[in-house]
Amino acid sequence: MEFSSYILHWYHNEHRDFPWRATKNVYKIWLSEIILQQTRTSQGLSYYTKFTDIFPTLKDLAITKEEKVLKLWQGLGYYSRARNLHTTAKHIHYNLEGVFPNNYEELLKLKGVGPYTAAAISSICFNEKRAAIDGNVYRILARVFDIHTAINSTKGIKIFQKLANSLICETNPGDYNQGLMDLGATICTPKKPDCNNCPLNSICIARSKKIITKLPIKIKATKVKERYLNYFCIEHKGQFLMNKREGDDIWKNLYDFPLKELHVPNNNNSTHDKKITKDIIGGNSFSIKKSVKYKHKLSHQKLNITIHHIITNQAPRENNYIKISQKQALELPVPKPIEKFFQELFNPIPLDNER
Repeated sequence: MEFSSYILHWYHNEHRDFPWRATKNVYKIWLSEIILQQTRTSQGLSYYTKFTDIFPTLKDLAITKEEKVLKLWQGLGYYSRARNLHTTAKHIHYNLEGVFPNNYEELLKLKGVGPYTAAAISSICFNEKRAAIDGNVYRILARVFDIHTAINSTKGIKIFQKLANSLICETNPGDYNQGLMDLGATICTPKKPDCNNCPLNSICIARSKKIITKLPIKIKATKVKERYLNYFCIEHKGQFLMNKREGDDIWKNLYDFPLKELHVPNNNNSTHDKKITKDIIGGNSFSIKKSVKYKHKLSHQKLNITIHHIITNQAPRENNYIKISQKQALELPVPKPIEKFFQELFNPIPLDNER
């Protein structure tokens, strides 16, 4: 039996049911693929449902404001995906007359669409013979064919791509690609793979050599950078000073508070915090109600966040900040730690004797 036959037979009997698998609609397939980049399927499912409910067509997504897209994306992380999603929707709607590209090469030209996503869309929607290779596929191929070249090396990428291209099913490349993805997600997992129920166990070289857990090989990731973000939530008569993040840093186009980034941990230096607050407000008429600390991990950054909640009776300087009401604060797209801070601020957990 050919490699692809094992995969297709298993997929047709054991595949997971997701709403995007009940359609060949390219808009919905594209949407699902963008959401599932760097995201567990269990988490991405709820976002897919929200997006298709609010933006049932590409036109609906294209004509909305970016802030609405970012707000809906809030909590999913890697916000460049949301910005690219919106940019691409507008491009297709306004420049391509609402018609999606129907082949791999043209799909690759879309912002936010890389080789894996282009291969997945072209194979599922247009039956194009393109091998979609993600972490699941690298893991399966490395184990079945006993490949010890690092999957994230230049040489490894070429080796795996060539092998994947030689194995892909001629007649049903879409189901084949999805089958590999499902097999990697449910059976051939990074830890404790279920080899007894794997359709490839009879041909898996790593299993026969008892080296499953040693593959695939990956070059060690870049060192995680640690950052210390010192935020000042200035509240005056029910309004908050906020800032729209720009530039090339994290959380682009999301909103946050006035920020002082530190090079060392914030060790409750009240004198330093009061001086910064005075500079922001332009006077001494304020009180620091509380300071809350959060830890937040990104792919290559560890964020140590302190948010000081400050009440002032003096109208603060605007300094290019904008004044936001509580209602607006809950509607704007914000980073996850600030969303959590607002939830705690506006909906405090009552004490036992207050319940």
